[in-house]
Amino acid sequence: MSVNGILQYFTTKDGLRLAADTWGFHKQQPVLLLHGGGQNRYSWGEAARIIALNGFYTIAIDLRGHGESDYALDGDYCINSFTDDIESVIANLQTPPILGGASLGGIIAIIVAGERKIPVKSIVLVDVAFRAAVEGADRILAFMRRYKNGFESLENAAEAISNYLPHRKRSVEKSGQSEDLNKYLRKKNDGRYYWHWDPQFLDAIKVEEFMDKQRLIKAARFIKVPLLLLRGMLSDVVTEEIAKELLEAVPHAKSIDIPGAAHTVPGDSNNIFTNNIMTFLKKEC
Repeated sequence: MSVNGILQYFTTKDGLRLAADTWGFHKQQPVLLLHGGGQNRYSWGEAARIIALNGFYTIAIDLRGHGESDYALDGDYCINSFTDDIESVIANLQTPPILGGASLGGIIAIIVAGERKIPVKSIVLVDVAFRAAVEGADRILAFMRRYKNGFESLENAAEAISNYLPHRKRSVEKSGQSEDLNKYLRKKNDGRYYWHWDPQFLDAIKVEEFMDKQRLIKAARFIKVPLLLLRGMLSDVVTEEIAKELLEAVPHAKSIDIPGAAHTVPGDSNNIFTNNIMTFLKKEC
């Protein structure tokens, strides 16, 4: 099995190509991983590969406008278009998938399973519920907007990320750090490094549309499959109160707090995160 996954593409109904790394074999139970806004398929760290090593067909996909997927030339980054895209991906699978969704990816998962009623086997939500704490959401958007025009160097990018995520330990060597950041940044002709997402995505973000509380609660109440919420214990986006709202709407759902993690759970505590997902998958599948 490839350490880095096998790159393949899925085509959306409006003709965009979505890049994905896949591990395992098509006939195995698929696990479809949907990253958060401004992230990409590498955001899952080692989790995708380890899930596959445990007998699953794992697909870590770049959402439209992110990573190596096509950008929407018309700037269409509304939540319904993201959801349409994932419906197209699921239609290519041989059996209903397990959905893993972080932040924006989790919102997509709730709508796909609960509102669109697309068959899925189970759902793992990663630090996402029906609403976001205002302070935490504002901090994310402020960081994205501040560096919309890129960085002078990978070292500048690493310093900015360290300041934004002070709970993470900068324990890797500079060479490894640079190699890792190349998965998230592109060097353009002006010599600056830019995030792997379409700037139009940031312009299109409407928190009230993405986090439509009443819509998401209504959708979630139709979810009957096993559901697990993995919340970063340090998260300023999904508080204990917000997590409780989800558990009240979906009584059969379970919630686990991941120590040492904030909103970006897989990147903050990848080993603990992966172990919790695997425990859930082995129990429910």
